[in-house]
Amino acid sequence: MNTLTTRLDQAQPYVLGLFRAVIGLFFACHGAASLFGVLGGPADGVPAGTWPGWYAALIQLVCGGLVLVGLGTRGAAFIASGSMAYAYFSAHQPEALFPLQNGGEAAALFCWSFALLIFTGPGGLALDALFGRKGTRATPGDEHEHGTEKQGTPVAA
Repeated sequence: MNTLTTRLDQAQPYVLGLFRAVIGLFFACHGAASLFGVLGGPADGVPAGTWPGWYAALIQLVCGGLVLVGLGTRGAAFIASGSMAYAYFSAHQPEALFPLQNGGEAAALFCWSFALLIFTGPGGLALDALFGRKGTRATPGDEHEHGTEKQGTPVAA
């Protein structure tokens, strides 16, 4: 008999994959808006090579696209999270302490969402799986090699 918890646990990789794809899409849209003047971005886009706007938009477009499709998710999420932390602390936090006060809610939410993906991996339906990278779990039999037992708990020394 399946309990609700069992069903939710079975759906977890796919829901995480959906979360990854949506966050990646939203982030890539921010980059496209800034670079190409689409989706409500500046009409001419951000001038090429300007700091930090053009580089931030490029990171948003590239890392957002990689996270969207689940290719190199952890690395792309690391870069994206760091860029959003930089954006928050350099542009928003000096204005006021809390994101609601300083307009940095999007930067803070993107930063923490990508930080989560660094640790969880891409979830289900990621392109990484096509190239033999699991991203979420060690393969059975190599638990002790990585310092964890099958239940995911650290191995006692």
